[in-house]
Amino acid sequence: MTVLITLLGYLVLGAAAGTMAGLFGVGGGLIIVPVLAFAFELQGVAPEVLMHLAVGTSLATIVVTGASSAFGHFQKGSIHQPWFTALLPGLMLGAVVGVFVAGNLSGTLLGTLFGIFVLLVAIKMMLGLAPKPGSVAPGKPVMVLAGAVIGAISALFGIGGGTLAVPWLSRCGATMTQAVGTSAACGLPIAFFGALTFIIVGWGHPLLPASATGFVMWPAFIGIVLASVPFARLGVKLAHVLPAHILRYAFAALLTLVGLRFILG
Repeated sequence: MTVLITLLGYLVLGAAAGTMAGLFGVGGGLIIVPVLAFAFELQGVAPEVLMHLAVGTSLATIVVTGASSAFGHFQKGSIHQPWFTALLPGLMLGAVVGVFVAGNLSGTLLGTLFGIFVLLVAIKMMLGLAPKPGSVAPGKPVMVLAGAVIGAISALFGIGGGTLAVPWLSRCGATMTQAVGTSAACGLPIAFFGALTFIIVGWGHPLLPASATGFVMWPAFIGIVLASVPFARLGVKLAHVLPAHILRYAFAALLTLVGLRFILG
């Protein structure tokens, strides 16, 4: 009965995360990580591993949910293959490096850094800041370096990479459709290599719950994957009904509260 109640709780969390992700047009990680951190805290997960578990599990869910999104963009031809190929080595390497950095941080420090990152995203949304569109993509070495930075930061905080990849691709001359589509494809290697490395780094940690393998909590993974995808569609429908500027300010306010919660403890 306890296992069933826990799984039902994760289904509810997944539904909430999916709805907000679809409603506000962001990758699920910015929503899933704080939601998981809150849920794990209620379950009494040790604070030393709580954030690592939230970030690792978030990346694992993005492998599945991101695959659906990337395939949809692939079918519509919105993935710019040469740019994705140029970014790919950096994305994979950066994801692994980001996880090893996270593994060497205390849970408290990782939570604080996540809070700062979320606040920066909130400020960007509140001010409506957007990158200046470019016209010429940089050479392959610069793209590899950019991929490494995007992969490392995204894996460190358990996000799919769209927050960083879309502005970068826009500067490279991508249309918004290309930027979003290519970013969705970039999220897959980040999530896959990040989640796999989180499992390896956390393998056998004495403070982990029994239902976790490394820093991935499987009941949470199952519940969020099952519920987030269909409820993301609900969020998208709501987004077409509500005014865009109100949505932006509402999400920025939500991220501000989340960021302060992590920073202030």
